[in-house]
Amino acid sequence: MDASDELLRGPDPAALLTLDGAIRSLNAAMATALGRPAEQCLGREFAEQCRGREFADLWPASQRMSAENLVAHAARTKTVAMRVLDLPERGGAPVACLIEARQVKDPASDEQLIWVHALDARNDLASLLIPFRMATTTAHLGLWMYSPYEHQLEWLGGAPALAALFPDPTMSLSRVISAVHPDDQAALRQLLRSASTQQSPWVTLRYLPQHEGWHQLAAQTRRIQLGYGGPERIFGVVRDDTKQEKRKRKAQAALTAERQRAKDTADFSSALITAATEQELQQVVLTRLAATFGATGALLALVDEGRLRVSTDAGIAMWEVDALHGMPLDHPSALPEAIRTGKPHFIPDRKDYIHRWPHGAEFPWLGRLGSDYATSITPLSEAGNQPLGGWLVTYGSGYRPSLDERTLMGTLADLAGQALRRIRLQQARVELATALQKTMLPTLPEHLAGLEVAARYRPSRDGLDIGGDWYDAFVMPDGAIALEIGDAQGHDVDAAALMGQVRLSMRAIAAQEPDPGTVLTRTNELFVTMEAARFASCTMLHIDPGDGQVTGASAGHVPVLCARDDGSHSIRELPGGPVLGVVADTEYREETFTLDEDSVLVMVTDGVVEGPGLTLEAGLERAGTLAGAALHEGLDAEETADRILDAAVAVDHLDDVAVLVIRRT
Repeated sequence: MDASDELLRGPDPAALLTLDGAIRSLNAAMATALGRPAEQCLGREFAEQCRGREFADLWPASQRMSAENLVAHAARTKTVAMRVLDLPERGGAPVACLIEARQVKDPASDEQLIWVHALDARNDLASLLIPFRMATTTAHLGLWMYSPYEHQLEWLGGAPALAALFPDPTMSLSRVISAVHPDDQAALRQLLRSASTQQSPWVTLRYLPQHEGWHQLAAQTRRIQLGYGGPERIFGVVRDDTKQEKRKRKAQAALTAERQRAKDTADFSSALITAATEQELQQVVLTRLAATFGATGALLALVDEGRLRVSTDAGIAMWEVDALHGMPLDHPSALPEAIRTGKPHFIPDRKDYIHRWPHGAEFPWLGRLGSDYATSITPLSEAGNQPLGGWLVTYGSGYRPSLDERTLMGTLADLAGQALRRIRLQQARVELATALQKTMLPTLPEHLAGLEVAARYRPSRDGLDIGGDWYDAFVMPDGAIALEIGDAQGHDVDAAALMGQVRLSMRAIAAQEPDPGTVLTRTNELFVTMEAARFASCTMLHIDPGDGQVTGASAGHVPVLCARDDGSHSIRELPGGPVLGVVADTEYREETFTLDEDSVLVMVTDGVVEGPGLTLEAGLERAGTLAGAALHEGLDAEETADRILDAAVAVDHLDDVAVLVIRRT
């Protein structure tokens, strides 16, 4: 018997390999450990069959790379190499073995071989656990080991923050369970009882360490045999999700508040639009205004024959504003001045109010408020228009509304003023339609560096001079330009109301969530929960004026056209999802591409590219050809928009049409 045979005589798995990893010989223990049939392990038959095969090929797929690296390291460095490898399961738990590889010399041939064998770690389990500890520490996890027979958990280490939750390295199971929330104790027991050879799912546990509050932990387990012929233990990894859960709850609360604000805003605007009498308008304002903007109270003042007629909500008692009731419009105080001039006022504290309007000190409600109260006064009509009235809201101590909130309040005040004018002129539907269209189709931002933006709208030839098509463009806080175009179902006031709700909601959501796909997702969630009887299609783009990067998403809307200065054009079908307000829990995907210099994006509604004698494909081709020709001729965005709109109107124009042209200069 030569020295090489001696290396294979031990009871533990062993093998001799060539330097390139081919099997020279192996013992029955190694064959058995690697899951080979027992009869193959008798005599030298199996060894002869394996001779010349790659050693790593005998290991399970998940362990082959580690086995290859172990052998390669020993061959390359001529040093002892060690790895912890999992031997295949044999009707029980996988065996975690500490495998050693080192170079040896075959005395018969002087050939350098590699001796690979499993170390007997039964008396030194700590050696086996080192790689587990290192892995969990790197992953910011904790590691513990449970002995079912001793009913003890041993903390093996890991992330320092987790180690601080378990100051004692060994604890009885009963002690650990006593620190777990009563509602989660059964889950922990089940996790230990049902521990299998496969990694368990994560189980959430609330844990109360000494001198700290509750921690939100997540744990998973796996049953492993430690070493060849060694004991079985249940290993668990634990993750502290306390901070993550707090952030999640905070984000969820912010999202809930955002959704509620968007819903309140949409409800408010819808109620203003549909109010049929002054009494209904007054009720809408006084029941919704303070709640929508987090204010403590609100009053509404309408102008009747040059004097104020005041009404209040529960936050401001009527007796406190008696001095305002019947006040002439030319009185030198804040509320009449705002209504008279059409300019809103924001007053940060009582000192500022008295300094600007000394006569304001005579109002009882002013004295009731603290010195750091704040007040917003918003007229219901713009400067130069006939004064209609205004509203005033008061905020609690220390609260200051954001600029976006004040801008949104101004938009809603515009809607309220339009509704009031409609009611007073007793031209309910026609007047509302005119006012709504002006509000819903905003003034486009001017003087955009590197971009020209132009828009055109023309309503359907049938019914009111109003429709469900809309467009919008505004500058985001990061300097990007947000553009949207859409089509609410219908050609009447209800379609305009839905259009207004969609546009206002998207603006409100976009202030917090800049990604187009997210804005569409949140808008869809809002309208699905409202159970609106109609739906709307929409495309939204974000354009970086600096580098022309465009991110876009579509909610069932017609494709976007891209035209170039050589006269060519292409049709870009954006990803996204179905129309808004129909399918719940829809995630709208988005796409990013580049708008080259001297190129144009054309966003249209279906009335531009579809008609009784015009298919969608033919309409898109026609509009793209017109845009490419216009750009090739040197026309700007305004002239390009006119050319596309005029062509749509010239051929059986039955639907509303809207065109939004963006040219990168």
